[in-house]
Amino acid sequence: MITVKVISQSSGNPVEGKRVSLVFGGIFEAGVISENSDSNGEAHFDTKPREGEVHVDGSKKHKGHLSGRVVVYI
Repeated sequence: MITVKVISQSSGNPVEGKRVSLVFGGIFEAGVISENSDSNGEAHFDTKPREGEVHVDGSKKHKGHLSGRVVVYI
């Protein structure tokens, strides 16, 4: 399970309703999965930890190992 928490950089508050996507590369595991952030600013993904990117509304916000909780600021 990977959880992405979306936080407003200006207010520090969670942001609801953002399209959060995990982008994975590689020969056998390439793909994109997306969820909308909830009222806590969280998007939950039922996938195993691995290398990838976090995009919010199409803009890359994080690149690296994705596991547990990842916090991004927009």
